[in-house]
Amino acid sequence: MSCTGYWIHATSTNKCLHYFVHATLYTTTLPVYPLLTTGQLSPVQPVLYGVPQGSCLGPLLFVLYTSKLSQVVAKHRLTLHQYADDCQIYHNMLPSETTSGVQRFERCLVDVEKWMRASRLRLNSSKTNILWLGSKHIIDNLSVQEVNVVSSTITTVASARNLGVVIDSRLTMSDHVAAVCRAGYYRLRQLRPTVKSLPVDAAKTLIQAFITNRLDYCNAALCGITGTLLRKLQSVQNAVARLLTRTGRREHISPILRQLHWLPVSRHIDFKLAVLFHANWHPCTNKTSAS
Repeated sequence: MSCTGYWIHATSTNKCLHYFVHATLYTTTLPVYPLLTTGQLSPVQPVLYGVPQGSCLGPLLFVLYTSKLSQVVAKHRLTLHQYADDCQIYHNMLPSETTSGVQRFERCLVDVEKWMRASRLRLNSSKTNILWLGSKHIIDNLSVQEVNVVSSTITTVASARNLGVVIDSRLTMSDHVAAVCRAGYYRLRQLRPTVKSLPVDAAKTLIQAFITNRLDYCNAALCGITGTLLRKLQSVQNAVARLLTRTGRREHISPILRQLHWLPVSRHIDFKLAVLFHANWHPCTNKTSAS
């Protein structure tokens, strides 16, 4: 039985977190902070609301403040996933249930908007993406391409960025691979003159910070992609390796990667999956052996 998935990516903005912070944190002692303007410090003033920018308490308190949002979504039998102020609402349905599923989704968004308004938050419809997930045959035959989000109408998109990963409607990861390769080659062109004038260790650090990290980010999600997409990612790594070792394009790449102690892209994906699997199952193994 074939099913299609329905996914929304919405961003909410924090409008009233300072009330919550004031009630929970600053009941005894108020911190004081000066303001730096035009190179001079202002007089010290007590901070009545909020937390300093960059504080680890900010995301934590926001998650606590919006914890009841999951109950609002659960009433409509939908699934909510949150990461700080990014929210994704998921719903699985058969192709024949598209109309009723979208109507349920729209009712859920109305309740979400009411809850946000009561909590002094705002659903940012301009940063809201709606994406169908399914096979090419199902996606092409869907009749619903627009969804009402509160007071605006949003058209479904072919791909959307979720925490730095570009997800396309058919889950081929082709758009994500294209974005990674485009960013990698762009950084490579920028860093080429600098890398040639640096020692090898310094050049490796620079390449690791700007290019290799992009190849490794969320690469476990690339498991099972086609060989064509893997070769595109591998070509970025090969270009970086040749730049670091000052080798020509005609030389074989395997000895160069071995010299740098780099795994090929496909092996690095397998390694990441093995590490994640071990991290999830190793505690259970210890408990079993201890018992």
